[in-house]
Amino acid sequence: MKVLAVSISERKGIKKHPVEYIELIEDYGIDGDAHAGKWHRQVSLLGVESMEAMKKKLPELSAGDFAENILTEGIVLYKLPIGTILKVGECTLEVTQIGKECHLGCEIRHIVGDCVMPREGIFTKVIKGGKIKADDKIEIVEK
Repeated sequence: MKVLAVSISERKGIKKHPVEYIELIEDYGIDGDAHAGKWHRQVSLLGVESMEAMKKKLPELSAGDFAENILTEGIVLYKLPIGTILKVGECTLEVTQIGKECHLGCEIRHIVGDCVMPREGIFTKVIKGGKIKADDKIEIVEK
């Protein structure tokens, strides 16, 4: 279980762009990301396995296209119970929400007719901050 890519966006409602690393701030989210703040959806995660299914319809999909902050490999995120604690790199995250309503302007939904994030993406809040980058290990600490 590992991180494949990390991405941010400076504005809400747009795709995120990959970066070398993200800096997480306890109980706030990602430094420089539009979704940071004192709420329950500070950091979003999506499995590459979920993206691969959508790539059959839209082969050019890449990290950040579903507005996920962390693209993962080897973990079925949407089956984790709310409250699960994840250690990602040097950070600790708590799963707070599975899926979400897709916003009206979702680019992927308009192009493909479907979007996987509402069903298989997860949201977390930052329990312990630090840096996360590609190839960082992901561990399930508690369920």
